[in-house]
Amino acid sequence: MTKTEALTTEHGIEGTRWAVLDKTCERLARARQYREATGRPFVTVSYAQSLDGSVATSRRRPLILSSAESLALTHALRASHKAILVGIGCVLADNPRLTVRLISGSNPQPVVVDSDLRCPLTANLLKNDGICPWIVTTDKAGMERQKTLEQAGARVIRVKAGRRGWVHLGSLLKVLADAGIESLMVEGGSKIITSFLVDRLVNQVVVTVAPLFVGGLRAPGSAAEGRRSAFLPRLANIFYEKVGDDVVVLGDASWDNP
Repeated sequence: MTKTEALTTEHGIEGTRWAVLDKTCERLARARQYREATGRPFVTVSYAQSLDGSVATSRRRPLILSSAESLALTHALRASHKAILVGIGCVLADNPRLTVRLISGSNPQPVVVDSDLRCPLTANLLKNDGICPWIVTTDKAGMERQKTLEQAGARVIRVKAGRRGWVHLGSLLKVLADAGIESLMVEGGSKIITSFLVDRLVNQVVVTVAPLFVGGLRAPGSAAEGRRSAFLPRLANIFYEKVGDDVVVLGDASWDNP
């Protein structure tokens, strides 16, 4: 039985098979060996965009791009990873739960990159029964705010700061690997995805392209300025699949100058 066949939904698409999910799980089968060899998790970047490359409206309002079918696929991808990561900008804009609701599977460990501990106490991530979100910050963040978030149900993890005083992503991945996280799905927002790509910390990319034009905020990669844009990858071993009305693209992140 394939991974797709094992993950059933509660929304009328039982029996659906996704080749993208099966190919992803083939790669994830080697995640433990990858972690042991590199000291960091296998990283999948996954996001949705419109035909014109928009990931949100121009006013940064939440924007539903994925069809019901591709959204269910996204939840299946979540269930296939040990942890799921977003930046604080995504939490503030979309207030996600980062759970698996559209398929039957295990919820991944939610991780939030939050250099200044801005996560609101009203965040849905703090309301997921039995799931303690990990909020990763730097040493400059206030201790009182840390205590408040921990009392609200979060676990605060401190790592060294990198560029601009932000969380150093390489250090973050080492902490996750040491905690037993073998695979990580990075889901948003655009800035955190771009940082992972520029720092060459991504193994594979899954992009859902919706058949509409938005004219809003640009997709990940467009935020890389100047020389940083030269560090963005191209995709290798590309696979396409039509899911609902959307087209899902899967590929390995590949850099011309490793």
